[in-house]
Amino acid sequence: MRKLALLPALLLTACTMGPDFQPPAPPPATSYAKEPLTQTSGDAAVKDGAPQAIAMDRDIPAEWWTLFRSPDLDALVRASLAGNPNITAAQASLKVAMENVKAQIGAYYPQVALGLDASRQFNSGILSPTLASNTLLFNLYQVQASATWTPDIWGSNKRQVESLQAEADAQRYQLESTYVALSTNVVAAAVQEAALRDQIAITEQMLTAEKQILAIEQHQKELGQIAGGDLAVQEVAVAQAEQSLPPLQKQLAQTRDLLTALAGRLPSDEVTETFKLDALTLPTELPVSLPAKLVGQRPDIKMAEANLHAASAAVGVAIANTLPNLTLSASAGTVGIEPGQLFTPGANFWSLGAGLTQPIFDGGQLLHKSRAARETLNQAGAQYQATVIGALQNVADALHAVQSDGDGLRTAAAAAAAAQKSFVIARRQVDAGQVGRLTLLAAQQAYLQTQLALSQAQAARFTDTAALFQALGGGWWNRTDGAAPAEKSDSVLDLLTP
Repeated sequence: MRKLALLPALLLTACTMGPDFQPPAPPPATSYAKEPLTQTSGDAAVKDGAPQAIAMDRDIPAEWWTLFRSPDLDALVRASLAGNPNITAAQASLKVAMENVKAQIGAYYPQVALGLDASRQFNSGILSPTLASNTLLFNLYQVQASATWTPDIWGSNKRQVESLQAEADAQRYQLESTYVALSTNVVAAAVQEAALRDQIAITEQMLTAEKQILAIEQHQKELGQIAGGDLAVQEVAVAQAEQSLPPLQKQLAQTRDLLTALAGRLPSDEVTETFKLDALTLPTELPVSLPAKLVGQRPDIKMAEANLHAASAAVGVAIANTLPNLTLSASAGTVGIEPGQLFTPGANFWSLGAGLTQPIFDGGQLLHKSRAARETLNQAGAQYQATVIGALQNVADALHAVQSDGDGLRTAAAAAAAAQKSFVIARRQVDAGQVGRLTLLAAQQAYLQTQLALSQAQAARFTDTAALFQALGGGWWNRTDGAAPAEKSDSVLDLLTP
């Protein structure tokens, strides 16, 4: 029965106007940089400081954030994917697009309607002089079934369905892009929280040390061993350390608010998960897809391809609108002046009709719409190319960032070790009376800054690693929950499937 229902459309869609869409060829590049990276630098002596290996032509897991080996991070990402309203909105947009496709598919079939009319009528005696006066006023009852069908001779409806299907595909990839962006934002915010907690702890440690020194110098001042100027300098150091805490605490509170919002919760319903750098593990192997595969994995590239497909189909619609259009119609029913006369012999009627319409003059509307459709196709092609170039740039930037982060961590670790050694020596020299308090204060400030820089360098490796996974597409094609969009066929049977 399904095949019989599709037969009219299959017979009358042989002629399809406009270009048949072909996906653009993948880029010929085999790497993302002039000199491909194989391994990042780092400092294995530092927590999560080991070099990261670049594994080319390797696939990304769908749940890539689990590579950081944090149960709290995994739980929060999953909760955010389930509760964030942007995901719900993207899912609704996809459903709208899919319903529009099914609605347009209905245009392949005849449109059938059933009507029931009842009226009270009075005829003019002049127009009906032969009728008796008592027949001028009467009731009229009519039951009628009507059908109209516009065969898709030039494939206009096929192209419209094709265009709407491409738009639905674009919405599918928009949904996947929302998934990837949300998971990346949660990971980045969690790393930011961990880094801020680390920096706050370092600052508080240094503040405690500064206050201890201040207490000692206050006692020395009371004993007359140091001048008031030396004490004032230490008071300034304590005040500066205290001044650096509120901005960090503010950033931490705002980051917690961000994590709560990403999870789809109100600020008063804060998430329970907390994060520290020590609880995160940096992946030592980074799977990287080749550029030729990237075009099939980046949601934004797939969206641009779907938009290009929709624009291509719209050209066919514009061309078909300039050609003759055939409409077939039929109606049948029964009529009577009494309800009991309906469906009696002699009360039935029917009609068959066909109409052919060819646009002759429309002030150039169809011509300019056709030209506009072609220019829209050119625009979509250029936008696709720009999206591909931007995507490859994103991956290259992320790879360079990961490489730079390794170098940065190595130098930050070396600077922190040197500053710590200098600080210890300065403390001993002060105790021995070999140097003044200003030398110790300078060493303290340098140590604090290098510790903060080291914490930031560690956080940067986590953040940029997450950014690399996002730039590579986020692994959505490996999802097993059935939400990954399947590739769509352009065959008529697939397009006609309700």
